[in-house]
Amino acid sequence: MADERPPSGEIFGVPYNFERPSLGRMLSAYWQPGDDMLVKKPFGVGYTLNLANWRSWVVLAVAAALLAQENRSESEEYEDTEEPVEVIVD
Repeated sequence: MADERPPSGEIFGVPYNFERPSLGRMLSAYWQPGDDMLVKKPFGVGYTLNLANWRSWVVLAVAAALLAQENRSESEEYEDTEEPVEVIVD
């Protein structure tokens, strides 16, 4: 006998949803005015950001700033190592 599991629910307090997503469900999942910053994912396991909440935009701005800073530091690191190096052997 096959084990019939529901396509959506919670396990250990973490939501999951493996129902085939529709475009409307995908769009409405990321824009839920009046809800908290984190909302259930429309497909998969866990939570995602609610873009109708201003705190989500703060999180995205901080993540973008950290990513930009990391990219700048990597490009500066490569600029320093491109200079010729003189090696003297006795």
